[in-house]
Amino acid sequence: MGMAEAREGVLDDETVVSRLKAELPEWRLEDGWIRRTYKTASWKGTLMVINTVGHLAEAAWHHPDLTASYAWVEVRLMNHAAKGITEKDFSLARKIEEVVGWQPGLEGGGLEGTPTDARFAYIKYDK
Repeated sequence: MGMAEAREGVLDDETVVSRLKAELPEWRLEDGWIRRTYKTASWKGTLMVINTVGHLAEAAWHHPDLTASYAWVEVRLMNHAAKGITEKDFSLARKIEEVVGWQPGLEGGGLEGTPTDARFAYIKYDK
């Protein structure tokens, strides 16, 4: 694929900001990347988020940049080949949001979720 073909799918900043607001309100556009910081309860939670994002990204053949500390992970997405934000970034961001933000205890059924005891907490949910 040539450079012109790769750039065709790049979304302009106004479109990205509008779509983030409508589809992924916890994400933001900054310095050419769409970004999201996940707060965790500990290093264990941080590693779980990193591994989850890594699995999803590898399966999608799209590779984010990650920055992590003891109790947070920042995910940055930009289509490196296209040199900008594309539909691929939005697709992966939605999947990451769905999986990392999943709260099994809220949906009922056999998967009850982690106990409320802080010893078992690993992610700090937005809602």
